[in-house]
Parts: sequence; structure tokens; C-alpha cells
Amino acid sequence: MGKTYERIDGRLRTFIEEQPVFFTATAPLSADGTVNLSPKGLKGSFAVLDDLTVAYLDFAGSNAETVAHLRENGRITLMWCAFQGPPNIVRVHGRGEPVFRDDPRFKELLAHFPGIDPWTHGLRAVVVVRAELIRDTCGYAVPYMAYEGERDLHERRFAREDDTSLDAYFTKKEHIATSMDGLPGLPLPLPPSSM
Repeated sequence: MGKTYERIDGRLRTFIEEQPVFFTATAPLSADGTVNLSPKGLKGSFAVLDDLTVAYLDFAGSNAETVAHLRENGRITLMWCAFQGPPNIVRVHGRGEPVFRDDPRFKELLAHFPGIDPWTHGLRAVVVVRAELIRDTCGYAVPYMAYEGERDLHERRFAREDDTSLDAYFTKKEHIATSMDGLPGLPLPLPPSSM
């Protein structure tokens, strides 16, 4: 049976931090808008900031739907599944905000991710999520799967970019500056990295 938690700590925090992949779900306010569900990985790109706040690094990709939805309404759900060990699914429902590279909070937030070089992945923002509802459920139907390791493709692709070429990459992509539903996405031109 599912349980509701008042905070992210103890066993729950340990479970979340040990998972190699999690999922984000967002949606626009429009009833006919596109619901977005994204897998997130890369070891070291997720952090628990305090008992009710988590954050993850938002890297270069082919669209910016999550960023667009968060800029419009802030609603987000994060989900982790146990693919090893006891069955468990954890969801954090809350309000999120993309903190962009030119935000005064950006540098301080980056300090929470010491295990990863974000610049080799085309870092766009740090997404900060404040939990409003924290729940777990059984996960009995989630299969066992073995974690073999990180893919190096993303880093190999974006490590060769600097701010200028990364901005050019984002500018030519169809759904980076504007979402599929026409919402503002990633602010362009890309603010230069100050790190």
C-alpha cells in the first residue's frame, strides 16, 4: 500500500539518490496541450537540496518541453522506480523552476553537483523542485533490470561545444526556444557560462 511522506529524508532519500534514472512529467495549462514525460540520467546530475527541495541539471537535448511547462505553470512530477531490490515507486509532486545560467542563484546551485562536469553536457539550466506531495507505491509490476553503466554518447556529443556553438545548436532546433504548444522555452541567445 502507498504511503505519504512529509519530507525527503532517511530511507526515502537514500532510495531516490541511489537510482540511476528518474522520470519527469509536466503539462501546459491548455487542455489540448502536449503532456511531456522525460527520462533523466547521468550520474551526479540529481541532488536533494533539503527535506522538501530537489534539483537536477537540465542538459542540451532536442526540445525544451519541461522548461516551457515550468515557465508557464510550474507543475511537475518526478518518479523513481526500483529496478533492483525490493519493489518501490516514489513520486514527488511539486512546483518546479528552471534556474538559467544568468540567474544569480545558478553558481550556488551548481555546488550541489560535484560529481559531474555539467559543461561537457551542454548545461542549460538547473531545475529546482519544491515538493508538495511525496508518495510511494508498491511497484510490484516493475521488472528487474540490471544497471550496466552510463552511456558516454551525450558527453561525447556536447563536450566539443562552447557557448557560441551551443547557442547556434539550440537556435536551429525547432522546439528549444518555443515548445511544441507554442510556449516560451529556453531563453535564447543562451546566456554565457560564468563558471
